[in-house]
Amino acid sequence: MTKQNKVDSLYMRMAHIWSENSYCERRKVGALLVKDKMIISDGYNGTPSGFENTCEDENNVSKPYVLHAEANAITKVARSNNSSDGATLYVTDSPCMECSKLIIQAGIKRVVYDREYRIADGLLLLQRAGVEVVRLSNE
Repeated sequence: MTKQNKVDSLYMRMAHIWSENSYCERRKVGALLVKDKMIISDGYNGTPSGFENTCEDENNVSKPYVLHAEANAITKVARSNNSSDGATLYVTDSPCMECSKLIIQAGIKRVVYDREYRIADGLLLLQRAGVEVVRLSNE
């Protein structure tokens, strides 16, 4: 195992632990933004600040205003003095199309994920934009 693989595995384990903060029942997702060997932001999927901590409606469908872990990490770093330009995003599940657009615009250069999302269009967009995409199974 290379040093990079070791580091990736460590941050991925941390992203999985961070996902446990999510109140979502259907899928708990965690994300860490790392730059220069420092965690500069984190996120998990959930409702916006000040909203109820219930992600699904009475039919067990995700509410339309639930934020994804990647979006939470990116918006959190935007409110700080840090920059995500050139950072690596560790996320437990592969990004959707909407989050992939945010990742590209935030200047994130590398995305490491564990589980495949059922729709691969987000990964294809990241690759088209020149973002390095790595699947790292945490099993």
